Amino acid sequence: MRLPSIRRSRGRQAGRGHTARRGRRIRAAVSAAVLAVAGLAAAGPVAKPASAAPTGATAPTATAGDVTGFTRSGNTFTVTTSSGAKARVVVARADIFRLWLSPDGTFTDDPAGSDLAPTTDFGPVTAHHTDAGTSYRISTGALSIRVDKAPLRFSVYRADDTTPVWQETQPTSWSNSQTTQYLARGADEQFYGTGLRLGEWALRGKTVPVAVDNKWRENDNASPAPFYMSTNGYGVMRNTWARGSYGFNAPTTLTHDEKRFDAWYFTGDSLKSVLDAYTDVSGKPFMAPAWGFELGNADCFNASNPDYQGDHGRLRHQTTPDVVGYANDARAADMPSGWFLPNDGYGCGYTAPLKSTVDALKAKGFETGLWTSTGLGSIADEVGTAGTRGVKTDVAWIGSGYKYAFDGVRQAVDGIEKNSDARRYVWTVDGWAGTQRNAVVWTGDTHGTWDDMRWHVPAITGAGLSALNYASGDVDGIFGGSPKTYTRDLQWKAFTPAFMTMSGWGATNPSAGYQDKQPWRFAEPYLSINRKYLQLKMRLMPYLYTMSRVAHETGVPSTRAMVLEYPDDPVARGNLTSGQFMAGDSLLVAPVVSDTTVRDGIYLPAGTWTDYWSGKTYAGPGWLNGYQAPLDTLPLFVKGGGIVPMWPQMNHTGEKPVSTLTYDIHPRGATSFSLYEDDGRTRAYQSGAFARQRVDVTAPTTGSGTVTVAVGAPTGDYSGKPPSRGYEFTLHVASAPTALTADGATLARHTSKAAYDSAATGWFFDPADRSGVLWAKTGPKTGAFTVSATGTTVPPAEALPSSAPIAQSAWTLVRADSQEASAENGAAANAFDGNPATLWHTAWSASKPAPLPHEIQIDLGARHTVDGLGYLPRQDGGVNGRIGGYEVYVSDTTADWGSPVASGTFADTAAAKTVTVSPKAGRYLRLKALTEAGNRGPWTSAAEITLTGRPAPLPANATLVNAASTRCVDLPHSATSPGTEPTLYTCHGGPNQRWTLQPDGRLTGLAGVCLDAANASRVSIRTCDGSAGQSWQAGPQSTLRNAGQCLAPAGSGTADGTLLTRTACDDTPAQRWTFTP
Repeated sequence: MRLPSIRRSRGRQAGRGHTARRGRRIRAAVSAAVLAVAGLAAAGPVAKPASAAPTGATAPTATAGDVTGFTRSGNTFTVTTSSGAKARVVVARADIFRLWLSPDGTFTDDPAGSDLAPTTDFGPVTAHHTDAGTSYRISTGALSIRVDKAPLRFSVYRADDTTPVWQETQPTSWSNSQTTQYLARGADEQFYGTGLRLGEWALRGKTVPVAVDNKWRENDNASPAPFYMSTNGYGVMRNTWARGSYGFNAPTTLTHDEKRFDAWYFTGDSLKSVLDAYTDVSGKPFMAPAWGFELGNADCFNASNPDYQGDHGRLRHQTTPDVVGYANDARAADMPSGWFLPNDGYGCGYTAPLKSTVDALKAKGFETGLWTSTGLGSIADEVGTAGTRGVKTDVAWIGSGYKYAFDGVRQAVDGIEKNSDARRYVWTVDGWAGTQRNAVVWTGDTHGTWDDMRWHVPAITGAGLSALNYASGDVDGIFGGSPKTYTRDLQWKAFTPAFMTMSGWGATNPSAGYQDKQPWRFAEPYLSINRKYLQLKMRLMPYLYTMSRVAHETGVPSTRAMVLEYPDDPVARGNLTSGQFMAGDSLLVAPVVSDTTVRDGIYLPAGTWTDYWSGKTYAGPGWLNGYQAPLDTLPLFVKGGGIVPMWPQMNHTGEKPVSTLTYDIHPRGATSFSLYEDDGRTRAYQSGAFARQRVDVTAPTTGSGTVTVAVGAPTGDYSGKPPSRGYEFTLHVASAPTALTADGATLARHTSKAAYDSAATGWFFDPADRSGVLWAKTGPKTGAFTVSATGTTVPPAEALPSSAPIAQSAWTLVRADSQEASAENGAAANAFDGNPATLWHTAWSASKPAPLPHEIQIDLGARHTVDGLGYLPRQDGGVNGRIGGYEVYVSDTTADWGSPVASGTFADTAAAKTVTVSPKAGRYLRLKALTEAGNRGPWTSAAEITLTGRPAPLPANATLVNAASTRCVDLPHSATSPGTEPTLYTCHGGPNQRWTLQPDGRLTGLAGVCLDAANASRVSIRTCDGSAGQSWQAGPQSTLRNAGQCLAPAGSGTADGTLLTRTACDDTPAQRWTFTP
């Protein structure tokens, strides 16, 4: 039997070297016909798809007015108003409440109801209320809610009733189509969440659509969630299926396309506690089966099906059993991988009997899932009889999103769990709040490019800030790709819980001969590197599995943005660290997302960090640049004190018994780890069938002493739990111990690693292995025991290179909004003349000085990564103008400063001040004085402004983006013949859009060609010859200059195909260019 199915239209590589746009909507007639043929129409979600109309621009027209009444029934507080609108506050727990506003006074539940908030009854909670005159106040042991009377506005404070959490700046307003809440934004408040957003995860200053669009490009949202949280210590989930838009500006505006307001609020003392509370209401992340952590492989292996819309002639893909040949190849290549989707393609279906294919794959250690675009009409047989264990949904079925997609995923969950004892394992796009309890969300149909890889790192990391523990993207995308981008992408995704390949749509694999993206289908060196990282993931399974159990219990994801582990570090709070992440609590991963062998800009927070490969240890906080990262090396660091459990090497779960468990330990101070284990397959863990084992390590923080590892007895039980097992420890120390004991009994020291490997117990120290590794093993143990290494030394930590002062001699004044010109002491350039006896002072001699804020903008003369600012107040004995509140900005252009890299308040003293700046590369500095420290008047003064940092050359092999058009400089059709004229074209990040400004001034592109402006009116490419027309400089305001003139689109054009010219510089956006890695 063959089940017809449809996959959304996917365009092949098209002309000009660009990827063709692909259809994102399936014609209704085609979909209906397919549903009818398959007999599956009734199997889809019962709810109708939500409207795809975009969020409108209709201005809200009404508010609630003044409070006219306030009543209480239990822990529900009802507010009546002069407009007839009503509001309700429902206190569910001391730290959780629901705020509900009905414009017409009638409270009706949105269909979201128990879908988004399945748990709302947390038992009795004590709440008090008082009439405070201008407001009513509702208090619990954790918070105080203020209900302002005239007009109705809400705000939340800590239990002390003085520390604000959030405050409405004006009343919530509504029209017939929208409702908007307006909140004050704190001076340094940061925001996170909104689901699987495809881009940076720190959202301050951004406007984020909370809506399904199925575009799957940077700054879109593959699985939106109407949830965000703030560093002020709260989170909010709008209890709705309606589209929305969140503007994290000043004020913060929160809009949904409905005439109602319904939200759950969660407060806590940390982002982790907010996630815990949010998932207490919306549901904890599901616990995936162990095989679901292994690499999955999707493709169509039934190409002979007449309904298949792909290539019918694909070798080894003619009927579904052909997938078993690929499974054999994987094992022959010694390649870890855990599951297949053998029917992933429109019209692919599968050949009967499906069970024989499932059984054959299982014999090779692979589980089977099925992709569907038409519903789940046969899932009872597919799961219950054939033995499939996974489902991947397609946009042709659930692409309208919202409740329709949510119900489809829930049906898939039910199809698995009602027809087997297995756990849910569903992949989907278009998730929503609550999807974390049901499915893996992935980024959709993306591309195998460096640029896509770049924004995937913050996208997948940021999803965890909405409790989406399992978030992923196709390894190297579905379209395009190359062996190098594949290997780099696989490296870092191996440290996330779930990942998958999608074959059949990308570039031709030069090793396989067609579009295969399985890791074993590449030639050397890629084959061995792929194997290296997949094998490492298998060894790390007990660690990553435990981290996902933590997510299941607390909502805190396994893949963690740096801010989750270092919430008080100002650098970790923002997007400067969005290109790296923590895999659990001990491993820091810094992916390489450009075609380079050197990784810069790795931020190591406070503590010590050991390079996983070399053993070199660094002391944070600080920035690590120049990290050598050849293709086989992913920058990976272990936190000091890290305890990482590891399995024996195997290619799939269950291939070998875990007869020996290794604990890889980087001892420093006192740390602990609680290992979680269960059967890895069934839902028995929900009934308590699991075990835990706690490990405590104590060690010196520096120098020599005793390292003690106390291993607790495993508690709990599950099917397959070993009655005993051996233990091995790899302790990363700098010297051999004077003695090593297990429960006081001395273990024998072996003279070689080979002797140690062949012995049942004992230890061996290898000073050459990663700067020093102490190997020790105990033999089988059933209960608790302690291993002690006496007289050993923890590795010394190297301080990260400090930055240097940026020479003021190259600085020039761009702008000061005010300077004293008539009287003494005023010129703005005095602020960086190197002489503390002079000063900049804003105009004061006029009868009406200009009001605050004031600012100064400085051209540093070259691009630098700025990481520190010094401010010396006036030293002439005067006090007027000392800066109080301030903001610091760094940018490549004065036309767009972006967000401040530092902000705060200086003390009202004459002492020099220093500011740690979130490192940012740019040529221009802007210091903005918000207040005068002593409130003495509207003035600003400075004796000296200094900076620290380091030179920041422009990124190499980067796209060259035009500021006016946001298009890239492109070589049409990837042509490199002399005389070819580059054009503007929609950015796709391909090799024909990659450029490097060389140190000698050459601007080189594909195949080493040079951009040549000898003919100023028609810039072209030529063979590099060192001529004047090929000498370019990075000029002021992000310009590119040749012979004193600027590179620009001809006629200031912005359309695809616009030619380039060299013309007189005019400081317009058309002449500004950004090198984007």
